[in-house]
Amino acid sequence: MAFDISLHVPVAELPVVKVKMPNYKQDSLQNRKDYAKIFNYRKPGISLASGAGGAGVGLDLDEFINIFKFRHNKHMLAFQKRLEQEEIDKYIDHRFTKATVRKITGLTGDSLTTFMKQYRPSYEFTQLTSDYEFLEYIKLASHVFRGYSLEGRLDN
Repeated sequence: MAFDISLHVPVAELPVVKVKMPNYKQDSLQNRKDYAKIFNYRKPGISLASGAGGAGVGLDLDEFINIFKFRHNKHMLAFQKRLEQEEIDKYIDHRFTKATVRKITGLTGDSLTTFMKQYRPSYEFTQLTSDYEFLEYIKLASHVFRGYSLEGRLDN
């Protein structure tokens, strides 16, 4: 048995919805702020603690106890690595977009997806190249992808 239900709501009563384009830098800064404890995590080690007013030096017991929390330390370091890798991937995705690649190469559909996987640039390359160099890389990679030599003829 099917139900046919509809709601009639005057448009004036609907809330206004604003959609913003994602901003990589703001998102990254917010992520760093939200996960500051993880990004700033360091493996515990033996350290010295100074007394109030510099009256003496002793062993920091909290730090000493944390050395033996092996599982916790391992999970924190793994989480830190994962967050850092996500940040790297998002930065590459920010510059190496389907819209940019489609505009430069004219590729669409499965060939665009395949190209994006095969020719995804490294983080270092993405970070160090100018916009011109980055777009030139995409253009040259598309020629290789299509089987053309740099002179424009079909390679056999």
